[in-house]
Amino acid sequence: MSRKNPVRPSDVQGASRLAVEAVTAVTDLAEAMHQTITRRRKPGGPSTPAAASGIPGLVYGSVRGVTRLVGAAIDTAVAPLVPLLAGHHLSPRREAMLAALNGVLGDHLAATGNPLAIPMRLRRNGQPLVMSRAALAEAMPQATGKLLVLAHGICMNDLQWHREGHDHGAALARDLGFTPVYLHYNSGLHVSTNGRALSDALEPLVREWPVSLEELVILGHSMGGLVARSACHYGGLAGHRWLGQLRALVFLGTPHHGSPLERAGNWVDVVLGASPYSAPLARIGKIRSAGVTDLRYGNLLDEDWEGKDRFARAGDRRHPVPLPQGVACCAVAATAKSRAGRIAGLSPGDGLVPLDSALGRHRNAELALDFPENRCLIVSGAGHFDLLWRPEVYAQLREWLAPEIEEQANRSSG
Repeated sequence: MSRKNPVRPSDVQGASRLAVEAVTAVTDLAEAMHQTITRRRKPGGPSTPAAASGIPGLVYGSVRGVTRLVGAAIDTAVAPLVPLLAGHHLSPRREAMLAALNGVLGDHLAATGNPLAIPMRLRRNGQPLVMSRAALAEAMPQATGKLLVLAHGICMNDLQWHREGHDHGAALARDLGFTPVYLHYNSGLHVSTNGRALSDALEPLVREWPVSLEELVILGHSMGGLVARSACHYGGLAGHRWLGQLRALVFLGTPHHGSPLERAGNWVDVVLGASPYSAPLARIGKIRSAGVTDLRYGNLLDEDWEGKDRFARAGDRRHPVPLPQGVACCAVAATAKSRAGRIAGLSPGDGLVPLDSALGRHRNAELALDFPENRCLIVSGAGHFDLLWRPEVYAQLREWLAPEIEEQANRSSG
């Protein structure tokens, strides 16, 4: 892969659209605050915001109009160049920036048709796989019957499994003969949207696998684990065949019951909306994507968010989704070193995901996940992203995914 950081025409096109939307949104925000501050109270009636008129109204309207004209001109000029460079190699830096942008704004990018939106693909070395037996054989001439699918977390991409000189996928290929395939997806979309799409993507991959498929294992980090669980649910509803090949699901720092950081973000929305003067600023808090707000409690299904205001103050309204039967499910959690943790004598988690959430523990028995004790690992003094490279994590993965685990899974399902 090229080490350069090329700027593609689609980047300019997508960035210009975002810039237009950003300037327009800021203008709307400024106008809303201006209206609130200059509102007039009718005699005997409630206060009402005065519409921006005169010079302020002209200024706000002019800013919007000029911004849209400039954006349209850039879009028109760049559009013919996009197909010409569509296959240009991408740099890891660009991929990382694009993944972060999609994590925060991915649902908006997809809804507006922005070329910066990441489509879901299964990839190797950053290149998308074509779902035909011949193409897969050409892309992976050393493919084995042991397929490993790795699903990254929010604001990340498939290239970022390589960390501190280590890649769980490459190491498992070397030691246990797995053939790793890496999921690349827009982590700003709802988890259920990505879960259904992953199930749909796995079906042709398993069907067209170039050699006889013996087993499928999915390794998910952070949000990737939620997407995998959602895929199992929707794969079951669709009667997909890949579920019958699934032998193990391994979760690394997955927020099965959400993250308090997103719940804190929800409180910011509530506080800002409490005052008419700060209410316009609440729009800023609502910039975060559907994928981010799904992490409040760990939503997996469409029913968890459809018909609901995802920014409204509300409790956990998830529908229970148990771990798939007959599949060896394993969970890895981390406890980061922190002064607060030492004082309280507690292990709060990895800095992003609480320990109980990563291990599926919940006071509501319907929501609790039944991970066997011998398939849980707690790594001390580690952060959320350390789970991607820590030697003790890989050692446990290698032990769990050795052939003997299949016999354990069969005994537990029986």
